[in-house]
Amino acid sequence: MTRKQKTDSEEINEFLAEQVDEAGAEFLGDRDALESSGADEADGVDEQPSEGEQPNESETAELENEPENALESAEPLDEPLDELAMAQTTARDLQDRYVRLQAEWDNFRKRTTLERQAERGRAAGHLVERLLPIVDDLERAIEHSDTASEDALKEGIQAVYAKLEELLKKEGVAVLNPVGEAFDANVHSAVGTVEDASLDEDTVCEVYQKGYEMAGKLLRPATVVVSKK
Repeated sequence: MTRKQKTDSEEINEFLAEQVDEAGAEFLGDRDALESSGADEADGVDEQPSEGEQPNESETAELENEPENALESAEPLDEPLDELAMAQTTARDLQDRYVRLQAEWDNFRKRTTLERQAERGRAAGHLVERLLPIVDDLERAIEHSDTASEDALKEGIQAVYAKLEELLKKEGVAVLNPVGEAFDANVHSAVGTVEDASLDEDTVCEVYQKGYEMAGKLLRPATVVVSKK
């Protein structure tokens, strides 16, 4: 091969080598650029927001607690409604109970009133039944008053009076005949005074009308005259 031919061949080889080197450098540059770009993107993903962009603690807490707050805000809406419904039910029950109790009380009061009236009627009937024989004796005494002697008439009246006293005693009636007793304004009614040195002051010296009491209750005070010095 001539010197000129070697020179051309060398130039060709050198040219090709330069092209390969440039292509390889370009390839390596592109690869480095791609890797650098990928690294920057990865860093951008992992990078924390800047100080000005970071949310404050209250906003973070609100975001974290948003589901809980939603649930908590929903629960009280149901609870007052349930409590209101229970309160209304209780109020209706109490109203019904009050109406029933009022009706029962009215019925009890009416029944008690009727029972008391019936009891008083039975007691009065029982007393009248026991008085009827005395009424019969008085009628017979009146019938024989024209023909009977004065002593017989008096004896008959005394017998009727004794029967009446016995009846009153059996019925629990006590006679108040306070002659010689100290005056008691609770059971005595004074209608006059009499000077009497032989008696203590305010002593009952005369009874105009006897008094009566029954079962500890005063039926009528005794009408009396009281002594004074």
